[in-house]
Amino acid sequence: MSKLSPFMQSFDQLPSTLPVFPLANAVVMPGGHLPLNIFEPRYINMLQDAMENHRLIGMIQPRDESAKPELYNIGCAARITRYEETNDGRLEISLTGLCRFEIKDEIVTTRGYRLIVPDWSKFARDYDDQSEPDVATQKSFISALKSYFNQTDMKLDWEVMEKLDSENLLNALFYFLNLSDEDKQMLIEIDTIEQRIKALTAILESTSKISEVRH
Repeated sequence: MSKLSPFMQSFDQLPSTLPVFPLANAVVMPGGHLPLNIFEPRYINMLQDAMENHRLIGMIQPRDESAKPELYNIGCAARITRYEETNDGRLEISLTGLCRFEIKDEIVTTRGYRLIVPDWSKFARDYDDQSEPDVATQKSFISALKSYFNQTDMKLDWEVMEKLDSENLLNALFYFLNLSDEDKQMLIEIDTIEQRIKALTAILESTSKISEVRH
């Protein structure tokens, strides 16, 4: 992960329990950002409790659409870095991804939201600065990305994008690209930036080929 903000918890400071927000397609990577608009009372409770404590919530995808869905096993803890109360009773927040976790257990609460016991042990590397992918990997990625944006008529400021390192580029794109829940889950479960970029390149190339066939 790129340089850690002084307000972020170190790996040793990560909490033993974590409130989680099950939300399909809303995946945040370590170092990435995710804006959210919160209006359900149980999740307002969750955010108010988090603000009074460690300011962390876990973003995780549900496996189904039931009232209490089964959850994917891996998500990402994120710090609330912007918190605004609106006049109509909503909370507008921004999250910054910190460290992935695996669900170890779930705890019953009376506040409406779900609380888990996270296992952080496999994800200490989320705090490490990772090396840039090799030149061939980066070229393949940019080529696939340009083809994808050309076919989807989406606009991208390439001058800005090309100034970002691979991790920040990946995190910026992760929010904007139209990826499936399954693709996003696959990507967050991959450990290194290089392997994540290779996987995203394959997804983009596959999407572009499907688009070519349809046209």
